[in-house]
Amino acid sequence: MRRWGAELAGWAVLALGAGVLLGAASSQFIGGFAGGILSTLALWAAMAVPVVLAFSRSVPRGLLLFRPVDLLYGIVLGLLLRLVQGWLQVAATGAQPFPSYFTANGALAPAWWFTELIAPVVVAPVVEELFFRGLVVVAVFTAVRRATRDRSLAGFAAVVASAGLFVLAHAVLVPVSWDAAVALLLVGLTTSLLVVLTGRLWPAVLAHVVYNGSYVVLALVGTFLS
Repeated sequence: MRRWGAELAGWAVLALGAGVLLGAASSQFIGGFAGGILSTLALWAAMAVPVVLAFSRSVPRGLLLFRPVDLLYGIVLGLLLRLVQGWLQVAATGAQPFPSYFTANGALAPAWWFTELIAPVVVAPVVEELFFRGLVVVAVFTAVRRATRDRSLAGFAAVVASAGLFVLAHAVLVPVSWDAAVALLLVGLTTSLLVVLTGRLWPAVLAHVVYNGSYVVLALVGTFLS
């Protein structure tokens, strides 16, 4: 972690800002389905640049290590977060049916497998966790610990910074309701805490995968029932 710190945290914030601007421009000037895809790809690409820069310098010890208990963390916390998100949605809007996907003649859209399955369940959790938890958490933790020599304060600052940027990145491109914002904040706080407390990235990635994947399952059930 010697080559990680305030500089990388700064590059991460700048890259995220550039990704948001590029994404907004894609949505505005292209629009429609293509604009939405390009907006997401622009944001992911912007996140990937500082991640590659950081890991080309060094790999923090143990960060990419996988242990079997990480799978348990991911399943339990991912499902718990989805349950809380459902409670928040009911509190905000009242009883809700299962979510569902758009169908034409009883069939899902041709691009469904990418836009609703691969992108949110496989790509997004990996890219976003590498950026928000792998890069932001470690860089902010390192910078604050060097400045204060206080590990608790460093952990607190890293968790808050990562979770805040996580919510901001999602809310800027697509306006979200208060319940969705709280749910995103809880996801950000939980995954950030997992990295700070375990020193490993995989518990956060798997919790994110399960959280997003559980929505896909619910939406498929809703589509089938409708």
